[in-house]
Amino acid sequence: MRIITYTCPSCGTVIAANELESNRVMKCPGLDCQAIIRFDNLPKEAQEYFLEHMDRYRL
Repeated sequence: MRIITYTCPSCGTVIAANELESNRVMKCPGLDCQAIIRFDNLPKEAQEYFLEHMDRYRL
């Protein structure tokens, strides 16, 4: 299993790929950050890997 994350370019908050996938579009959870983060912001290779192995990322 790989750890797949995305770092908000506005504030540096790290967001897990499974959160991005479940929401697809979300406001950055960083304090006072208004950036909109999308699953599509992840590199294509990371998106494909996550979707192919989604069962490994379930809690």
